[in-house]
Amino acid sequence: MRCRLPRLYFGFLMVAAVVSFWPHQVFAAEPIKALIVDGQNNHAVWPTTTKMMKKYLEETKLFTVAVATAAPEGSDPNFKPDFSKYAVVISNFGHGAAAWPKETQQAFEAFVRRGGGFVVVHAADNAFPEWPAYNEMIGLGGWGGRTEKDGPYVYVNEKGEVVRDETPGNGGNHGEQWEFPVIVRDAEHPITKGMPTEWLHAKDELYDKLRGPAKNMQILATAESTVTGRNEPMIFTIGYGQGRVFHTPMGHAEYSDECVGFITTLQRGTEWAATGKVTIPIPADFPTADKTSSRLYGK
Repeated sequence: MRCRLPRLYFGFLMVAAVVSFWPHQVFAAEPIKALIVDGQNNHAVWPTTTKMMKKYLEETKLFTVAVATAAPEGSDPNFKPDFSKYAVVISNFGHGAAAWPKETQQAFEAFVRRGGGFVVVHAADNAFPEWPAYNEMIGLGGWGGRTEKDGPYVYVNEKGEVVRDETPGNGGNHGEQWEFPVIVRDAEHPITKGMPTEWLHAKDELYDKLRGPAKNMQILATAESTVTGRNEPMIFTIGYGQGRVFHTPMGHAEYSDECVGFITTLQRGTEWAATGKVTIPIPADFPTADKTSSRLYGK
């Protein structure tokens, strides 16, 4: 007597066979939902840099990016993004930005604490000096009256050791803009893995003397300031509750953001903040130790 496979079982085998040979893209994960917040920034170029960052993230095909813009002046009572809709929030606020409504602050703190990703770009670390949780999330900040009361200066010494300097003084400074070398300090972190040990960043402000709580902070790359002579953090991460924060003080203007090093760092840092891993590769046109590399925006 011949044994026959039940029709249901046979059907299951057929589906399994189709799935195993079907193109992987059909079953790709949903895009990562990202939100850029902006509206008040001492850098007049912020509307353009928001568009640039949105483009850079979306061109990876990993992200869908929305933008929430606060009123241009004063505390905006209607600025209440629903952070829960997103995996990661990118800040393009800056020095002098008015405080968010208390309800929005509390919602954002809860978002990151419960596992949401946060990306801090350039002048976003100037913003909201009176917001304790924000200072903890960004790790280091400058200007806005930040002093030793807000935490130590943090940098890397000549031996490669992280220094937490409690010396009194104001937080936040930079010299003239220039093309500066970025030195990777942690080559195994997902964000920096595969990057050259040294690469030349396009013309930018090199922030120095940043200070803050620096809790759960990991420095991934530094640049030597011509003002302080210290190796200042340029790429670093912070843990806040269950959330992951990626912070880069780079990104002053369009020409700074056009740097392939900045673009790649933003893309990989945002993916890491959202998911805890990085799949975006280091591109072939990434800068080298002796040559910058830029992609002109809009061309």
